[in-house]
Formats: sequence, C-alpha cells, structure tokens
Amino acid sequence: MKTIERRHAILDILSKAGPGNPVSGSKLASVLKISRQVVVQDIAILRAEQHNIVSTNSGYYLEEKNKPTRVFKVKHTDEQTEDEMNIFVDNGAELVDVFVYHKSYGVVRADMHISSRRGVKEFLASIKSGKSTLLMNITGGYHYHTVTAPDVSILDSIEDQLWEAGYLAELKEYEPVDFRKDKSEDE
Repeated sequence: MKTIERRHAILDILSKAGPGNPVSGSKLASVLKISRQVVVQDIAILRAEQHNIVSTNSGYYLEEKNKPTRVFKVKHTDEQTEDEMNIFVDNGAELVDVFVYHKSYGVVRADMHISSRRGVKEFLASIKSGKSTLLMNITGGYHYHTVTAPDVSILDSIEDQLWEAGYLAELKEYEPVDFRKDKSEDE
C-alpha cells in the first residue's frame, strides 16, 4: 500500500468509527499491517494537512467541525466530580478539556476528550491511583470545562442540570471573558 493510500485508509477508518469513538494506534497498525510508529507519523502529517484528528488515551478520532461549544464554570467537591462529569456525557456531550483561571499563573488547561461514562470511570481511576490530583484543587474547587454537543439545546439542558445540582458557578469580575457565550455564536 502506498503512503497516500495508507493515509486515506486511516481517515476512512476514523471516519467510519465516528466522532468521539477512538480507534487505537495499535488497531490501526494491525489493520494496515504497519508499525505503531508509522501510524503516529501518518497522524502527524494528516493533522498538518488540516484534518481534525483528536488524540486521546484510548486512540484517535475525527472531530466534527462547527459543533456547538460552550464553556461552563463550575465548583463542587472531589466526591461530586463523577456526578458532574456524568451530566455532560449522559446528555451526549464531550468534555473537551478542563482548565482553571489562576490569579498568578493565568489559565492552566488539560485536554480530556471524554464522551462516555466509561471515559469518566477511566479518568477518575487514574486520579484515585494517587498519581495526580484534580486540577480544580489549585483554585478552591473552581474550574471550567469546554464542552461540545451535537446542538445548542443539549448545552442548554446541561446548563440547567448543572444549575439544579448546584455546580454552576458565577463569573468574577477579574475573569476576562464571558465563558458562557457559545463559541458557535461568534462564527
């Protein structure tokens, strides 16, 4: 298989898997009968060609463009983290990232790309293993999530559920941006 054909095959496999359904690098390597390193190189080149490929700890997937996106500012306890994250994924949304706005450090961000309860469980298991702590703990529980969903009504529903659960937090005057405004409204 020629290089161009192989890269088209990778895009085809990721496309058929669908957005938010990662395909592992090992599986891509096995199906295409290439090394894992060649997969990594091909993914890098495809990204350079403007293909919107997302890397997760579970593999790669193609991200849909122009999906409604909103940032939620939330605050809760460590014990409420699973409930908060499940509100997002149970509504069919993807937790793209988590970030904090620290008065001294500025914005500290980490990619998540979690779109299922399984992803939530795996993330929390890695936190509970004691190797890391939740990012929100450096700002007294306050943090933000960038979230994408198939349509704005899902984001509105999530906002209502976060409010009802007591997780939605008000913005402070030192926060530079109205994070609640849908990104899709600007485009």
